[in-house]
Amino acid sequence: MNRLFSRILASVVLLSTSSFLYAQQGQRELTDEEAAAAAAAASASCAGCGLVMIVVPILVLALNIALLVWVARDSKSRGMDSAVLWMILVMFTGPIGLLIYLFSRPQGNLVQCASCRNARLQASAKCPHCGNA
Repeated sequence: MNRLFSRILASVVLLSTSSFLYAQQGQRELTDEEAAAAAAAASASCAGCGLVMIVVPILVLALNIALLVWVARDSKSRGMDSAVLWMILVMFTGPIGLLIYLFSRPQGNLVQCASCRNARLQASAKCPHCGNA
């Protein structure tokens, strides 16, 4: 994730720098080809920044939704009654809420239930999904 973020950031900086350099060329008389190249570079810079401003929030939203689904499934499989409250905590506090959840959830190995094939804690007396032992 950090490598992807650094590549996106480098692309934005490169596009912004190229548009700045082409804007500096406006101090002298430009030929038609230079003006067209400057306009193309400015358009590409604008499109690149616009794309980043659309894609990055969508990726963050998708990651947040995936994290909420994981917290709900994990808390359900560990037999916790307050899965919705944990989801709300993680949704509003982000990584800090996730750390709180990870440290406060019941620890233990998850095994497959023989009846319903869902994951449950090995130490639990009955499955939180189907109620069988």
